[in-house]
Amino acid sequence: QVQLVESGGGLVQAGGSLRLSCVASGRTFSNYVMGWFRQAPGKEREFVAAITWSGGSRSNADSVKGRFTISRDNPKNTVYLQMNSLKPEDTAVYHCAAQTRGLYSRDYDYWGQGTQVTVSS
Repeated sequence: QVQLVESGGGLVQAGGSLRLSCVASGRTFSNYVMGWFRQAPGKEREFVAAITWSGGSRSNADSVKGRFTISRDNPKNTVYLQMNSLKPEDTAVYHCAAQTRGLYSRDYDYWGQGTQVTVSS
């Protein structure tokens, strides 16, 4: 089992920045591909970004390219999502997740409870 706890969400004005963190506990963190997803009210969950166990490869959704950056610190068992140039349409609950299938798989085994991000116009 892997337990994931997100933090760093909040209320920010459009154009601002936030950094989300996700701390993992349980099995060896460095074995997992880590991802961030988001879900806005009334919408389906949406992939945001993912990063391989080494941090050498990343995948990003088109909607966040050039604005969001995923990174990880394996000794700290932590994955981050740096979000810049935020837009009102980025408002959602953001979840981190973990899996071992590969960078481009969207089938994740472990999920955090999520952290709310609200961007005001």
